[in-house]
Amino acid sequence: MNLSRFTTESYPEVERVRAWSAALDRLGWSPRLGASEQALHGTLTSQTSMGGFELTSLASVPQTLELKADNTDSLMIVLHLDGDATLVTDGLRERVAVRDIVYASSQEAASLVFASNFRLFMVRVPRAAINARLLSPFSLRAARLSGDTGIGHVFSGFLVSVAESVETLSTGELRPLELALAEFLVASLAGHEHKGSFGGLTPSQTAIFSRMCRSIEANLGDPELGVGTLAKEERVSPRYVQKLFETAGQSFSTYLRSRRLERCRAELVDPLYEKVSVSDICFRWGFNDPAHFSRVFRERYGASPRMFRHEASLEIARHLVRRISRGLPVNATGLLLHAKQGSAEADADTLVALDDPRIDALQIAAPAPRDKPRHHLLRATANTVHWGYFSHNLKPVLEVDSGDTVTIEALTQHASDDWERMVAGDPGAESVFHWTAERKNVNRRGAGPMDASIFGRGAGEGFGVHICTGPIAVRHAEPGDVLEVRIIDIHARRCANPKFHGRAFGSNAAAWWGFHYRELLTEPKPREVVTIYEIDAEPPVDSTTAYARAVYNYRWTPQRDPFGVVHPTIDYPGVPVDHSTVVENHDILKNVTIPVRPHFGVIAVAPQQDGLIDSIPPSAFGGNLDNWRVARGASVYLPVGVPGALLSIGDPHASQGDSELCGTAIECSLTGDFELVLHKKKSLTDQPFADLTYPLVETADEWVLHGFSHPNYLTEFGTNAQSEVYQKSTLDQAMRDAFIKTRRFLMSTKGLSEDEAISLMSVAVDFGVTQVVDGNWGVHAIIRKALFTA
Repeated sequence: MNLSRFTTESYPEVERVRAWSAALDRLGWSPRLGASEQALHGTLTSQTSMGGFELTSLASVPQTLELKADNTDSLMIVLHLDGDATLVTDGLRERVAVRDIVYASSQEAASLVFASNFRLFMVRVPRAAINARLLSPFSLRAARLSGDTGIGHVFSGFLVSVAESVETLSTGELRPLELALAEFLVASLAGHEHKGSFGGLTPSQTAIFSRMCRSIEANLGDPELGVGTLAKEERVSPRYVQKLFETAGQSFSTYLRSRRLERCRAELVDPLYEKVSVSDICFRWGFNDPAHFSRVFRERYGASPRMFRHEASLEIARHLVRRISRGLPVNATGLLLHAKQGSAEADADTLVALDDPRIDALQIAAPAPRDKPRHHLLRATANTVHWGYFSHNLKPVLEVDSGDTVTIEALTQHASDDWERMVAGDPGAESVFHWTAERKNVNRRGAGPMDASIFGRGAGEGFGVHICTGPIAVRHAEPGDVLEVRIIDIHARRCANPKFHGRAFGSNAAAWWGFHYRELLTEPKPREVVTIYEIDAEPPVDSTTAYARAVYNYRWTPQRDPFGVVHPTIDYPGVPVDHSTVVENHDILKNVTIPVRPHFGVIAVAPQQDGLIDSIPPSAFGGNLDNWRVARGASVYLPVGVPGALLSIGDPHASQGDSELCGTAIECSLTGDFELVLHKKKSLTDQPFADLTYPLVETADEWVLHGFSHPNYLTEFGTNAQSEVYQKSTLDQAMRDAFIKTRRFLMSTKGLSEDEAISLMSVAVDFGVTQVVDGNWGVHAIIRKALFTA
């Protein structure tokens, strides 16, 4: 389903009326604002289900909404939620109370006059979805249905529930609501026969006809259902039954077939019935000849049942991608099992034998007995990275002792946005990004299936995007311990291309998973924009701060990867961008310099859960924190979940603001110097990181605690975790989690009472939005050490 949000606050005051009118025009309404009205403010959230039902929540200031008479063949249902409203139709005025329902055909004129600020929820129902059930819906005249009593009360309550939860409903969950809406409409309108619900029938005939329709619905699966059955039930002649249906708008046989076809159509596109054969579905709803069923289905819906189901499955996938942005599909059970079985294969993709001729790219200190810490160098090559996922089944590429230091190279997954500046001439980067028609050095990119059977984007499907160097095993690390990752220093990775020798570059993508993507003002909409930045490899001579400056930007155009797959959006990591297909815009962000805050977006130990874990959503094991405070001089404390800890480093950033709003930071390859210190479980007493169940960051002056919408989403959602987390994250949940963790930290570490902790949080702790782009949204709490004088 498509989801769009609109607010007049996005526009200057002089443009708000025009923008508001355009938004409502798309929904079939025209606003009329009086000259004396208060300043315009309006918001709406609208989404369209796969069956074409358009559901919209709307709030605004006093005005008149005129239903535009058009030929869209739809029925408009409006639930009045708040405010003073009047329905005007045919020159008559009728007050509409809160929770009343107004219905009208799109082929007649009607108006809703709001004398105060108001809220409403409306559903635009396409003719194709209800015509068979309502027979002659467009003979309906606009009318009010009371929400106080009878079926109107039940229908109103149903619509209120839908309005409250519609933004969070998945494609599969919304499908049965379509059927329920149609049934509620029929039941509700049947009580308005005096208003012409079934044109041509008298009230007594309508009562008989309504009972017949209910009997048909209850017995659609009976292949013996016919005119004679209904006639006997109502004690009338078969001819009388036929005449009732003809008067209402169509023959009995046409109506019965339409209802059965609609039930079959609903199950053919419902994921819950994907394992049920077409023949079983047709038998289930009263058809006893599959060939006849296939023929009449094609006549009604323009495709065979099998093709209709196939196209619907593809559309579900498209809607899911648009809704959740990233992550595994909802029906991911099989994929996760596949990933679990394929983890050994992932090892083979990532690692090669140590006698490979490229081994000189990796230097490992021998694990010999010693009495002082050793230093190790871990280069980033196709041998030493895993791309887009974590797994405790990965073999470590390096083993160290507590107290050892390691220099770790980390590559940005966005380097191929400008190959000349960020890949060319760099042996490590070329090793990782090598991709020709014959070979892709790092094939798997993401936690999806190797055969790309979901969307065909490539091995791993891009369900996870980060190039992670490692994993590194820490000797004697066991579950229950805490691994401290001290960041000693960070260096920019300089360009190796002679054309730009010694300089450093990064890329920022304003992409489809960004928070801004559905809020764009200017055309074309939607669009993805890549901005290339040059970064000071060292601070200028007269400054202690390095800066980044924009070089140029370009809009993403469909890119064909070396294997021949076309990527209309930035949907798979490491696709080489053909710059002959894009327009570079130079002289952008003039006179703007951005202080460089180099940091690592991903610092993770291996999750305890089996299988391959998408690298995008952060969790208790760390991962994609995307907090610029994970920088030089900071320590990251992570609870160890598996033997050896298995530390991975990746997603290097030159600079990022809190929220990482548009999708990425300035993604820039970096090299970091780290000291790894293992804190054994028995030594944690009285430590600030005792009882640690989340990633904790310490700087010289602050403690930084990370809250997430779902603090341990892999446990919370189980098998479907890697899809559910993308659909159900909110900042409210992340703030609550940050509060809970901060309260616990202050009470357990500083000995405060709950009342003291709560007061201190409000007056002295800074809460900030870490990120809103990683599936599992983040809010961090900053506790200044100076608060505690002792």
